[in-house]
Amino acid sequence: MDYRDYLESNAEVMLGKPVVKGTRISVALILKKLSEGASYDDIIAAYPALTHHSISAVLAYVPDVY
Repeated sequence: MDYRDYLESNAEVMLGKPVVKGTRISVALILKKLSEGASYDDIIAAYPALTHHSISAVLAYVPDVY
């Protein structure tokens, strides 16, 4: 999976923080929810614009930036 298909950084959206394309849902928010024990389905229920693929893209993104 290429996370760039699902994530973007745009200075006009969330001050350039990486977000899921077409949303204002940040990578940091998704990582926080996962670290708190939320499942993919929990996160999707809270943020219906997300998909399993977009959450997986966040996890694929992390090794490239940290």
